[in-house]
Amino acid sequence: MKLDVMVSVSPDGKLEIPAEIETQFKPGDQYTVTITADSIIFQKVKIGFDWEEWERRVKAANPDPDELTMEEICELVREVRREKRLERESQQ
Repeated sequence: MKLDVMVSVSPDGKLEIPAEIETQFKPGDQYTVTITADSIIFQKVKIGFDWEEWERRVKAANPDPDELTMEEICELVREVRREKRLERESQQ
């Protein structure tokens, strides 16, 4: 999302942030502030991995109808190990 909005500095030196920008700020959010000669940039900091968000997304997703069972996975692992063992034995 890109939004260009004019903001003003109040007489006491504070930024007067319009409501459409203010709604983007959430309690606890952190930002890095980059200052150049003609700009000030606020970049939201993403801290770590959000496990709760991940869990919400997993629960909201439909189950994969082609998902392998644990037994099928174990059988595939056994087959691969068997093939690798046979390859090693044939090279000796």
